[in-house]
Amino acid sequence: MKNTINSLIIAFAIIICATILGNAWKKSHLKHNSIDVTGAASKDFVSDLIVWSGSFQRKAMTTQVAFSELKSDMETIKKYLIGKGVSETEIVFSAVTINKEFEHVKNKNETESDIFNGYNLSQRVQIESKSVDKIELISREVTELIDKGVEFYSEAPGYYYTKLADLKIEMLASATKDARIRAEKIAENSGGSIGNLSFADMGIFQITGQNSSEDYSWGGALNTSSKNKTASITVKLEFSID
Repeated sequence: MKNTINSLIIAFAIIICATILGNAWKKSHLKHNSIDVTGAASKDFVSDLIVWSGSFQRKAMTTQVAFSELKSDMETIKKYLIGKGVSETEIVFSAVTINKEFEHVKNKNETESDIFNGYNLSQRVQIESKSVDKIELISREVTELIDKGVEFYSEAPGYYYTKLADLKIEMLASATKDARIRAEKIAENSGGSIGNLSFADMGIFQITGQNSSEDYSWGGALNTSSKNKTASITVKLEFSID
């Protein structure tokens, strides 16, 4: 008899604890007969647009000589790129930048002065193309221009995605679906069901490099240095409870 009474007391205590915990959960999740949930979605994708730039320069005591040499380099670079399969319409040369250079010297009488030592003319070339792999390879092999007598400085390519708007809509739908499933499960486990959507808020759209430790940004990360990227987004929804 004593064991039976002890068992009943334990069972009664378990029921009371479960009721208290259940009520506490409902108070924190089912405020004002509503439920708040956050849905998330992510997707890996490959950039379909590359932007690559480089620069070259020539120095001479006159602008005429420097410009003539720079123009020769421009023709060599253009011929090189076209020979690599780049379309002429994808090659854009900037205007020439001219800088007068001086050398700071100390004279025999201990005075200092700046002596003109030539004109430095520089120019940039940029390629924007959907042939990502081809331009990426050229950016690595462009040092071949050194053998042609061109002092060329290559920059790291930038990688972009032209269908970003469509991707964002697709991911919003996935994140919203994820949030609804979460809400339905929570409501089901609490003995209810979700009603109408009363509030929705989209989180920050983030684009980071795949498999990177890149930090998210409050304003939304936009990685341009990686060809393979990961897009992620969150959505906050509030449903009424039936």
